Amino acid sequence: MLLNYQLKPSTREESTDKNQVIFLIHGLFGSLSNLSGLGKELQSEYDVILVDVRNHGQSERKSTMSYAEMADDIFKLADHLQIEEFSILGHSMGGKIAMSCALTQPQRIQRLIVADIAPLAHADKHSDVFAGLKAVKASNVQSRTEADKVLAEYVDTPEIRQFLLKSYQRTSDGFQFVYDLENLYHNYSSIIDWPAQDTAYSNPTLFIKGELSDYIEETSQSAIIKLFPNAKLKVINGTGHWLHAEKPKTFNRLAINFFAQ
Repeated sequence: MLLNYQLKPSTREESTDKNQVIFLIHGLFGSLSNLSGLGKELQSEYDVILVDVRNHGQSERKSTMSYAEMADDIFKLADHLQIEEFSILGHSMGGKIAMSCALTQPQRIQRLIVADIAPLAHADKHSDVFAGLKAVKASNVQSRTEADKVLAEYVDTPEIRQFLLKSYQRTSDGFQFVYDLENLYHNYSSIIDWPAQDTAYSNPTLFIKGELSDYIEETSQSAIIKLFPNAKLKVINGTGHWLHAEKPKTFNRLAINFFAQ
């Protein structure tokens, strides 16, 4: 299968066919639009590729979502675009996909940014979210305003509801989620898991943590250093897990500075 993607060529005046390439990978319940703000800023120096992960956005629906498979999806897209080496940034689930790419074919990944996730299995944090999204789907409401009222019974935080409902969009058959809710639910145990790894990635790596998020903790350090011995950590104060949306200027600046080194 070939992932749905958007290629945003570099806007540099001296742009060539050999520009450095950066892949941007969204997280669970997201789409390629989630990191489009960062993509737009990176375009001044790089070719940028935004992707819809399998079962998200306009990408193909698949019954399985192992990290080995999702990393392979990225490499198949790179091969299709005749891109041998590239850098990569991923948020949350997308961060685990990015790490899997770096550990699977390290010779192809130039630089790596992992946004608010560690190379570890994580606890279930989405039971209420799934229950709320299923309730929205069952209600068949035909506006995001009405969907928000349904979802608010399960998810308290307005910003999280706003993010989740970005993908509740009008189609020819009425409002529907553009991610495959059932496939995500059935694959959730794989999504929060982390496969055992016996390789390491030694190229420059940056982990960016939201101060208020618990996806990267002090106990994560040994796992990070074992697999990514050249990793550095930056913390964005006053942000949670959705750090790229909560403080985009700070997040984008960290990413841009790291890729420019």
